Amino acid sequence: MGAGNAGTADWYRNFGTVDAPASSPCYAEWSLGIAGDPELISRIEQWPHNKRQPLLILAAARFLGAGITPYREFREFLLAHWDEVSRIVLSRATQTNEAGRCTTLLPSLAVIAGSTGRPLALIEVGASAGLALFPDKYAYEYDDGASVTRLVPQPDGARSAAEEPPVLRCTVEGAVPLPAELPHVVWRAGIDLNPLDINDPDDVAWLEALIWPEQDFRRERLRRAIAIAQQDPPLLVAGDLNEQLVSLADQAPPDATLVVFHSAVMAYLDASQREAFRATIGTLAAERGCHWLSNEGHTVLAQADGSVVVPEMDDSRLQGRFLLLQDGVPVAIAGPHGQTLEWL
Repeated sequence: MGAGNAGTADWYRNFGTVDAPASSPCYAEWSLGIAGDPELISRIEQWPHNKRQPLLILAAARFLGAGITPYREFREFLLAHWDEVSRIVLSRATQTNEAGRCTTLLPSLAVIAGSTGRPLALIEVGASAGLALFPDKYAYEYDDGASVTRLVPQPDGARSAAEEPPVLRCTVEGAVPLPAELPHVVWRAGIDLNPLDINDPDDVAWLEALIWPEQDFRRERLRRAIAIAQQDPPLLVAGDLNEQLVSLADQAPPDATLVVFHSAVMAYLDASQREAFRATIGTLAAERGCHWLSNEGHTVLAQADGSVVVPEMDDSRLQGRFLLLQDGVPVAIAGPHGQTLEWL
């Protein structure tokens, strides 16, 4: 959620009461502490608006070594390292690259592959390091409360035990169209303003810092996903998604089904940029048969400028979760890290 007219303190208070508690008591406490700390709020407001988001400063502190501590100690750490925190905040972005979101995307990808009878070519906009471009390389466990559906990639004889794929677990509800096997992906590429390099130790450390403190299972999952991606790194293009998408789509194999997808990206675009993106997707759909998967938080549905994506969706159902749209049609509500999937 952007601070908008509510103010920076309310932004942090919302993060600490709505977004963080279920996943990170530490981040909930820190965010609420900052929200009630006029000195820190004043310092944060010296940064550009798009650099004031809670997760960015929290990740910057973690990157510099802040431990899981009570707020008072965290505040002391921030003040003692403020110049370095500011440098990281101003030079980095919240490029969380959560492979777990593939659990959200996989059913739709399999449906698309099955309907066309062709392999997939994937483009992710806002790709970070491109780890979500490997849905066919990860293992999955979908639990509906009565049974667990397991999916595994084709075995790779060259893979060591340390390079075994991460197992992505998801609790499902409703008639999720779970596939019998993983779809075949023949080409994968991504666009990001500043792609992260999975072979750069600082970029990998930043990806780890973006994982919320108590979630060690996500950190291990990240490391395994990076090991998979390092075997065959995806094509990543630096630049604006609206400027790069068409030319990148032109590079996709013509005999594959093109799918453009994104997670937690549209909130960083204004209304005109989102409209331009939707227009480009429409053109690619008409000319190339492109499919579109949008996996976004409720903040995209109610922007400060009044624009919405799905005005008929009840906002209370989405708070803290994402809405998955397949070719513009809402199909599911998902946990932000792929931990849950409720089919509509």
